[in-house]
Amino acid sequence: MSMAGADRRVPESKREFFQAPLGKALSEEGLSSIDTKRKLITVGDVVSLAAREHGIVPDLSIYDGMTERRGMTRFADLVRAEGREPATVRNPAGTITAELFAAVENALTGKERLIRVEGEEDLAVIPCILLSPDGTNIVYGWPGKGMMVVTTDEAVREEARSLMRMTEELE
Repeated sequence: MSMAGADRRVPESKREFFQAPLGKALSEEGLSSIDTKRKLITVGDVVSLAAREHGIVPDLSIYDGMTERRGMTRFADLVRAEGREPATVRNPAGTITAELFAAVENALTGKERLIRVEGEEDLAVIPCILLSPDGTNIVYGWPGKGMMVVTTDEAVREEARSLMRMTEELE
């Protein structure tokens, strides 16, 4: 089954499977000890900003520029202040779009990149796991828990594939 060809949606009946975090909790202090020689992807505005505040520039940051669905985030302000142009993709809540897959793939083969999501970036962790090389650290925000880190390997990729198999193709 090609993962990237179509927009996919998480069916209501499978939501709970997507609510279990992948990887392990990471403290703000733990962020400083991340191995910067490995590829690093951050997902979420707060996490992306925290990395930058620790002097870490991720290979890829995926963010939506919104805090609690309103107002520009400090990370979005930072990007703008640096005059950097993010790739912008649409990704409605509860979906993983083909656009998002393509943008992640482009970012991982290109230079350091930013992807700004119109919609929700919560599920972006899945294409990141599927497309990034072994040993990539993916740090993402987890509501109420802070930050999580998952390091890609075949076992984690299999978990991500099984989640993708639960999604439905959108017409």
